Amino acid sequence: MTERQNISSGSPFEPVLGYCRAVRIGNTISVSGTGPARADGTVDPDPEAQAARSLEIITAALAEAGATPADVVRTRVYLTDAADFDAVARAHGAIFSEIRPANSTVVVAALLNPEWKVEIEADAILSD
Repeated sequence: MTERQNISSGSPFEPVLGYCRAVRIGNTISVSGTGPARADGTVDPDPEAQAARSLEIITAALAEAGATPADVVRTRVYLTDAADFDAVARAHGAIFSEIRPANSTVVVAALLNPEWKVEIEADAILSD
């Protein structure tokens, strides 16, 4: 059986909901939906800054799992307002423009924290 590595971000929701920031099994890493909260819980109101913060948290989780953004094969971006797409796309492109993972971007009615304008998930596969 392949060993499972759970990676925590310290979110207060992890023990309540029963999840972790990321899970690595073998060469596959799945990163949970990641909102833009800073360590102190505050949120920048700018959608591009929010996307950049979400990707910063994702990148840290990937690193703990032994991966980099170059290993990402798929991202999912959840927006609360389609008008924020260009700003969020700039932040996503700053990390992934050369990597070009598969992507879905969808507009949703709301996210867990009403201040969040974006939440991002990522899946990575490490080369053998």
